[in-house]
Amino acid sequence: MSDEPDEPDEPAENIGGGIEAAFDAGDPETRAEAVVDVLGDMYWRKAYGGRDAFPCLVRTVLSQNTSDVASQPAFDALMERYDDETDLAATLAGTDRKRLAETIESAGLYNQKSRVIVESAEEVVADFGDAETFDRFVREGDPDEVRERLLSIRGVGPKTADCVLLFSGGRGGVFPVDTHVHRVARRLGLTPADADHEAVRKALEASVPAEKCGFGHTATIQFGREYCSARTPACLDGPEACPLYDSCDRVGVDVETGEVVDPADAI
Repeated sequence: MSDEPDEPDEPAENIGGGIEAAFDAGDPETRAEAVVDVLGDMYWRKAYGGRDAFPCLVRTVLSQNTSDVASQPAFDALMERYDDETDLAATLAGTDRKRLAETIESAGLYNQKSRVIVESAEEVVADFGDAETFDRFVREGDPDEVRERLLSIRGVGPKTADCVLLFSGGRGGVFPVDTHVHRVARRLGLTPADADHEAVRKALEASVPAEKCGFGHTATIQFGREYCSARTPACLDGPEACPLYDSCDRVGVDVETGEVVDPADAI
């Protein structure tokens, strides 16, 4: 199962949560930071963290290969059925996978996702004892060790691990890369056109200040939904249609012919 979502029926706004926070814009030191500053002005500058780690992991697994429109109702249904305010990991570790799959059906790939969720719960209980200890590990453990441990869970890929680090752990310098971030960063020319998701993540984390990575991630997703879609980016309608037109290399986009290809196919 891929760790990256497709783009059907995206919601009107990003539902990443977070709290409004002030960041010193200053003079950007890199082109990527300048782009993130513009996106922060367009959308939001937020600080993230504080979500319970295991529910955050479950929520992110449900988002794989689908949109928030489909995955949020599945998560709500899961929490309504299984969250008894004790230990969600312990509850799901012992649950019937078929029943769980029926509960999260709206998220798609429900049989695979139910396996990932149950096995994740089993690992949390076996290795940490309970969800509270797992939560402490995610928030306080060495970020590299936390990421490595999350990636060792079958079905948990880089984007999922990074989202848990960001939205639960509140870790600075974490820039999760979903399909929108992957496309936008390469189309703008912030990273090599043929960079894979991990290469894009490393490039953005190296060129965007740690405190700006979180809202850089969510604001880039929003920009990808509103302006820089895979097939019909706003730049096709002219310079005035896209607020980042002058900052973009438009890799893979021919504004004269209207042809749009993946940036990797343009080199």
